[in-house]
Amino acid sequence: MENIEVRLDFSRKERKGFPEIVYCPGKSKVQMRKIADDLKNNKTDMAFSRMSEDQFGIVSSIIPDFKFDKVSRLGWTEFSKMHRDALPIAVLSAGSTDVPVAEEAARVAEFAGCEARRYYDVGVSGLHRVMSVLPEIREAGAVIVAGGMDGALANVVAGLVPSLVIGLPTSIGYGVAEKGKTSLRAMLCSSSPGLVVVNIDNGIGAGLAAVLAASKK
Repeated sequence: MENIEVRLDFSRKERKGFPEIVYCPGKSKVQMRKIADDLKNNKTDMAFSRMSEDQFGIVSSIIPDFKFDKVSRLGWTEFSKMHRDALPIAVLSAGSTDVPVAEEAARVAEFAGCEARRYYDVGVSGLHRVMSVLPEIREAGAVIVAGGMDGALANVVAGLVPSLVIGLPTSIGYGVAEKGKTSLRAMLCSSSPGLVVVNIDNGIGAGLAAVLAASKK
């Protein structure tokens, strides 16, 4: 594994509008150093998903201004600050335990140059919580809803807002929740219009999909 070559996609920003996101689990120390060296030499921005603190230490020793968020486990460079002509993105979590996955989505959207507005712990077991912030959520260009258990919040929100809703099932839950499979199925089976769904715990996919949906061009 130490000798497996790493080939970074330096042209992704030109093709998609945002840089590559490096998936960190399984990357060796040698690979992480090589990636950091290449980014520093090319002054190219990239983000790192599911990053460990040890991997953060390796990259930050080479790129001193490297950023890292412990909650989302997202790391990113800031050689240049990205800005996108887009409407704000609303990021909701059903419960407080869904926040790390929701934060991954929010952080990657911000990395790609969008504004992320957070509304956490607003699940349907206390429906008044999401209803109290609904006017603000309706202003968003795209809405991400992270939730495990029954996945109900995404289905409710999709019926109440005019923008695209991206369902982000999380692996939170026990028993028949099946590590997010029940939430995933519930979101996929929804009759609420305008709801699309990403894979379980895929905050990166949800965040980048929201960036594209909220962009004005």
